[in-house]
Amino acid sequence: MAIALITPSARGDCFDDAAAYQQVNPLILRAIAWQESRNRPNATHLNANGSPDYGVMQINSIHLRELAHDHIDRDALMRRCKNVYIAAWHLRGKMEKCGNTWTAVGAYHSETPAERDLYAWHIAAIVRQWHDMPDASPTSSPNPTRIAKK
Repeated sequence: MAIALITPSARGDCFDDAAAYQQVNPLILRAIAWQESRNRPNATHLNANGSPDYGVMQINSIHLRELAHDHIDRDALMRRCKNVYIAAWHLRGKMEKCGNTWTAVGAYHSETPAERDLYAWHIAAIVRQWHDMPDASPTSSPNPTRIAKK
């Protein structure tokens, strides 16, 4: 009987699984989902440059060519769990490039320094608002080891 209660649908989401798989912090993934779409799995957005973003984590269409190697298309990006797993993969890639830093968190959104830093600040503010990070921010803590990776 207890086994029946521990099913993927009973858990409600896949942030923890995706974060564990890519070794990123699930709280950061959740904050990104809130910033990007207010946690709406059907969200879409057309950027000023004409490229669309898809799903709860707002994965940009620029990634579709690379994702196609794994048979992931636009429709797959609209499936909540796939979108979260792809976001965790994207964040992991930024962490491999930038280290386990707020720069990596900001680079999830943009590698342009001003936009990257502002985005990291927004994510940190969301986490602070959730009361899980009272003392750290991108300006006060350049290495979010305890935040970006669990």
